[in-house]
This record gives sequence, structure tokens and C-alpha cells, in this order.
Amino acid sequence: MADRHDGDIDVVGVGNALVDVLTQGTDEFLVRHDLVKGTMHLVDADRATALYAAMGPGVEISGGSAANTMVGVASFGGRAQYIGKVCADQLGEVFRHDLRSTGVGYDTSPSVGGPPTGRCLILVTPDAQRTMNTFLGASSELGPEDVDPRVIARARIVYLEGYLFDRPAAQEAFRHAARLAHGAGRKVALTLSDPFCVDRHREAFAELVDGHVDVLVANEAEICSLYRVSDFDSALQEVRRHSEVAALTRGPRGSVIASGDLVHVIDAHPVEELVDTTGAGDLYAAGFLFGLSRGLDLATAGRLGSLAAAEVISHIGARPMTPLHRLAGAVSR
Repeated sequence: MADRHDGDIDVVGVGNALVDVLTQGTDEFLVRHDLVKGTMHLVDADRATALYAAMGPGVEISGGSAANTMVGVASFGGRAQYIGKVCADQLGEVFRHDLRSTGVGYDTSPSVGGPPTGRCLILVTPDAQRTMNTFLGASSELGPEDVDPRVIARARIVYLEGYLFDRPAAQEAFRHAARLAHGAGRKVALTLSDPFCVDRHREAFAELVDGHVDVLVANEAEICSLYRVSDFDSALQEVRRHSEVAALTRGPRGSVIASGDLVHVIDAHPVEELVDTTGAGDLYAAGFLFGLSRGLDLATAGRLGSLAAAEVISHIGARPMTPLHRLAGAVSR
């Protein structure tokens, strides 16, 4: 692996700072509450309160897609930092303490007097699919003023979370971070996050990919939605014309990494038992971006992504239970 310059950060993530509440649910529960399995639903405070009451007991942990990815980067032994907004309330302090305990740097100033800290209510059905109901709360208050130019300038890769894209101020924060990163000679990565998210912001995402993004991370449904095509091969041909590097995940069929004329097909890493798909994409991104930040070739970075995804889907929750650096030796050599 490449040596790290003193003071460099491998990856900085910018995203929705949320407290995740995970519980096991049933298909009947989803139908009863008009939820579409395997997707993310934005909900208001009243809907979040009602669903929380109906869900029963759950595990609460600091989360959000990009935050989970930064935890994965740190688990590989990388240096990770996070930019995301919480409120100065009890859940906000839980988020801050919990994220820092994983080794991820986090210094974003909390909001005062606005909406409470956001939370994501995650229902895991017996088929291991996760259905997310997100109250954005304070996380949607993130703006350009929260993006520290000194942090961005130190980051080898700045990773932008598509879920954050629902507010104009957050969109401008993305563009501001991208401009700062490119001005410092750094790379910008984006995850599309969810096909419904792409549907809401297709034109803005396409503009961001064309003008500001070096590395695009997406799953099959998201990339097909972005380019309005019905099959993966057509989407692959489109993304090769618009992005320097694209890492496209396909669940049990592994992933495809494209860069110019090069296409790498990466097998899914074997897993003994599929328990919970929550965080699979987040941890794939962690392995892939960690590999890129350390100068590894695209195929090896992709295998690190598959390794991390396999670890996280083998248990409940969106974070690795086994330190990823212990698993990565054979892959990264």
C-alpha cells in the first residue's frame, strides 16, 4: 500500500448525520404501514414517532450512509473524517460520542434551536432486506458553511452521500466541497444512495456527476434510474462516458468497476449466512474508497469492497463486527 503523507486523511465523508434504530420486522408490518421493501422513505416527525412506537425495541447507534462508510474506512486502518449535522440534544451527543469512539474524526458544530437530531428507523425482514424510514431532522440543516476547507484539502478522497441531496443548502454544500477538493488536487466520490433519491434529483445528480465527480458508486437500480435505462449493460455504457471511475454493485452477482476502456468484474465475497443487508453498499464503498486512497489498483479495491460488504451482511447492523484490517491481508497483497 502507498505510504500516507503526514496529516493526510484517506477519506472524508459528507452526509446525513442520523441515529439508526434497527429492529426486526415482517412483510405484514411493511404492508400495514404502506412501506416498500428495500427502499428508503423520507418521513416527517409525526410519522417517525408513530413508526417508532409501532416497531417495538431496537438497537440504536450513530449512523447515516456516509458515516457508516467512514467507520468502515477506519476499520480497515484508514484515517477517516465525517462532516454531518446534528442538534445540540441528547441524541446528537450520542451520535458524536459513538462516531468518535470508532476512530472517525468528527468536529461539525451542532445546530441550536432547530429541528432535533435526525434518525433512521430500519426494519429488517426475515429475507434480510432492510426498509428505512428517515426523519432528516437537523441533518438537513447542513450547508456550505459546515464544510471546513482545511479538512477537505487534507482528504485524498471526499465522499458525498446522495441521501443528503434533498435540500438546496445541502446541494450547495456538495458543490462547495467538490470545488474545494479539486482546487486542492483531491478526488471527489459520490454515492447515488437510493433509486427513489435518484428519481427525485435525476437532473441535478447528472450535472453533479458530469461536472464535479471523479468516482461514482451506485447499485444496479440506481445507475439504471440515473440514465433512464432498463438494463445494466446499457447503464454501464452510459456511465463510462460520464465518470472517470464507476463502481457498480449487483448484490450476489458482485460488482463491476469501469474506468475508460477498462472493466473489472468482481465476484461477491462468500458469506456463510445472509442475515441483514443493511450497510452492504456503505461498507462496499468503504473498502473500495480505502483501496483507492492507498493507491491500490481498481480490481483490488473492488475486492476490498466485496470483503467489507460480506462481513456486514453476515450479522445485524451496518457496521463491521470484525476489524476489517484483520480480514484484508490476503486481498490487498
